[in-house]
Amino acid sequence: MTDFCAYLWPEEPTPIGQRNCGDCRLNEHGTRMVWGEGNPEAPIMILLDNPGSREDRENQPFVCGTRKTLQLAVHDAGLKAEDLYITYILKRKPLRAYDKERTRHICMKHLKEQLDSKKPELIICLGNVAVQSFFQDSEKEVKSLRGEVHDVRGHKTVVAYHPLAVRRRPNLWPLFLEDMKLAAEHFHR
Repeated sequence: MTDFCAYLWPEEPTPIGQRNCGDCRLNEHGTRMVWGEGNPEAPIMILLDNPGSREDRENQPFVCGTRKTLQLAVHDAGLKAEDLYITYILKRKPLRAYDKERTRHICMKHLKEQLDSKKPELIICLGNVAVQSFFQDSEKEVKSLRGEVHDVRGHKTVVAYHPLAVRRRPNLWPLFLEDMKLAAEHFHR
């Protein structure tokens, strides 16, 4: 991995009509809704499982390890921050046990709304949760889908490991970077 300075991408405000959404009940976990971050008009949408942490315990903004790893790979692959918009299957970070399948199914309505309004040219699904939710198939896995461009309900989609998995297992870094480069090549074509 190269030396790189990560930063917190700007957060897109949650639409007023969605801020108090409690359909999935993650609002009961006490975390705020994060609609997305990066450039809301970007041609590439990156899809993660949930927003994770954007603030530390004292509510001070910070760049978590997942974001650092993602930004480094994006940089090394030749993509620019302005080309990217990051969003999530779950718009709130879960803090305790919840009905995962039910919650992900309910929260997909928000992603569908984003896809309809943003119309990304390319989607990058990171991790099995994002892949299974987006592909709508609980049997799909990153390891069998990575390395090629898929068409998922009319959306060109690249699959890669979750940045947190890459941090925990550095041997995944070359594969992660390879998939980011695949996304960059497809986008630049």
